[in-house]
Amino acid sequence: MQIPFEFDPPKKDEDPSLKSKESDLPDSDDHISLQAKKPLTVTQLTKQITLLLEGEFRSLTVDGELSNVKKAASGHWYFSLKDDQSQIRCAMFRNIADNLRFDPEDGLEVLVRGHLTVYQQRGEYQIKISYMEPKGLGALQLAYEQLKLRLEAEGLFDQEHKRELPFLPRRIGIVTSPKGAVIHDMLTVLERRFNGIPVLLFPSQVQGDSAPKMLVEGIRHLNTLRDSQKIDVLIVGRGGGSIEDLWAFNDEQLARAIFSSEIPVISAVGHETDFTIADFVSDVRAPTPSAAMEIAVPNKMDLKHTLSQKEEQLQHIILNQLERLNEYVEAKRQRLTSPAAVVQQYVQQVDDLDSLLRERTRNLMENLHSRITGVSEKLLLLNPERELAAQKHGVELLHGRLTLSIRHLHEKLEDSVKLQTDLLDSLSPLSVLHRGYSVAMDKSG
Repeated sequence: MQIPFEFDPPKKDEDPSLKSKESDLPDSDDHISLQAKKPLTVTQLTKQITLLLEGEFRSLTVDGELSNVKKAASGHWYFSLKDDQSQIRCAMFRNIADNLRFDPEDGLEVLVRGHLTVYQQRGEYQIKISYMEPKGLGALQLAYEQLKLRLEAEGLFDQEHKRELPFLPRRIGIVTSPKGAVIHDMLTVLERRFNGIPVLLFPSQVQGDSAPKMLVEGIRHLNTLRDSQKIDVLIVGRGGGSIEDLWAFNDEQLARAIFSSEIPVISAVGHETDFTIADFVSDVRAPTPSAAMEIAVPNKMDLKHTLSQKEEQLQHIILNQLERLNEYVEAKRQRLTSPAAVVQQYVQQVDDLDSLLRERTRNLMENLHSRITGVSEKLLLLNPERELAAQKHGVELLHGRLTLSIRHLHEKLEDSVKLQTDLLDSLSPLSVLHRGYSVAMDKSG
């Protein structure tokens, strides 16, 4: 960073070497007690530094890179200006910032003018900016690129928002200067291509600080007259010029007014090589104002010629269609016979269908009768009474066999019981006693 400034050269009668030697000598004041000197307050010292710096560096021109760029709610800008070795704080107040064509941003190489000030609350020195411009790229070009990127990011240039122009507008609205060659050229083109289409002009400045506001007012006013005046297309434009001359058409409010317009807008700004923000946001861009009018309206002579060709083609198509229809009717007429013969054919067809219906009905009834007979026989074979009779006989046989088996088992068990009883009786002591017994004893008893 370079800060150009001037300073007073050493006087000729002073020898710098003597001065340096004098500085090496011990200061006699060093022996004086610090209490003997009146100390400065911080505020007093800061004020002296302020007077020294602000008086010495009244007008500075500095180039460097912006960093730590911040915009306060008050509209003031604060940032640092740096190079590869140093940096310095800067302040640009709102009254200066409002006149900038571009927004300061980090990394931007700029050239600034201002003067050095001291922010006494912090004891920091800074440059109070009175002018800023980007290095290399002009301020207007930078502002143009910044606005273009921002609006493009918002989608204002997207093709999906572009509206189609009407084929033949009922009325054309024009927002441009009422003076000069632009409006004359457009009206001349309209008269040549399709005279009779009415034009509604909103006079506006197209250059200067008040031009964007008037252009926006013109677009909005013509939109309010859209239905009542039957305005179908708008042309907004001017002649060519420098970027400063065309700058009104790079205004953000104008771009948003074009985007919000309910009427399709053709931008016609400058020459073919000139591009403005209005060109990107409008529905159609014309390279020149005259070309805009050529885009807005068709050529009446071309339409008449086309209409004549279409009329001949339509007549030829109608004649061919009539011939084909006549041939078709004639063929149908020849194929058409007497209604009585047609009725007889249908009567015979009805008789055939009746016979067929009767035959099919009879076959269906026979098939149903056969099925019913088969089902009846199956039901007879599966009659529960026959099955019950057979099962009843089997039960009776089983009952007789059961009775006989029980009798035989009873007799067998009775014989076994009698046998066991006889055995018990033979072994019983009572039987022995019943037969009698004697006891033999000797003399000893």
